[in-house]
Amino acid sequence: MRPEAPDGPAPAAVRVLIVDDHQMFATSLAHALQSQPDVLVVGQATSISEAQRLVASAAPDVVLLDHRLPDGDGVSAIAGLHHIRPSAQIVVLTAATSERVLVSAMEAGAAGFIAKTQRLDDVIDGVRAAAQGESVVSAKLLTRLLPRLHRQTGGGRTELTEREREILDLLARGLSNADIAQELTISVHTVRNHVANLSAKLGAHSKLEVLAIAVREGLVEGG
Repeated sequence: MRPEAPDGPAPAAVRVLIVDDHQMFATSLAHALQSQPDVLVVGQATSISEAQRLVASAAPDVVLLDHRLPDGDGVSAIAGLHHIRPSAQIVVLTAATSERVLVSAMEAGAAGFIAKTQRLDDVIDGVRAAAQGESVVSAKLLTRLLPRLHRQTGGGRTELTEREREILDLLARGLSNADIAQELTISVHTVRNHVANLSAKLGAHSKLEVLAIAVREGLVEGG
């Protein structure tokens, strides 16, 4: 018997924009990503202003954003890039894993962080995870960062369902969508829908920003 053809078209490649002013690093990263059949590098930028132009014209799914750029702080540019393309998942590239920088990136809406000392395979895995809406951060690091997030007095006004609160608590433990699905005995698709609803209610662009806003509003413990 001949094998059956897979149903439907193949999934589109993940569109990636690299924003880094270190040419050798950016070029090596682009080559590594471009070698993957499911990844398409749609551009390289060396500044925030160039990144803004390419986010608008190249429509990336994932932006790998250096923390330090010639015309400003990469973390401070996240909000502007989200304004141009709200669906873009922004992963911060950092040479130093300062918790202050990571907290700021998390609160700004970053999907995660990748240290420049990590292996290229880790970066590739991180791109795929971000494209799937996952947080690019270890559970151990997330546990360290949550207590450092800013909180507002009086609590928030966002009303969540009991299931959404369950999902939120599991996100705070660093669980992936698949892990949450297994924990609650529901489908991954259902988990994604709940995360999307949480993002919409809280005005977040990523799972990490969902947590940052939830901690600020007192919807989840920050440790």
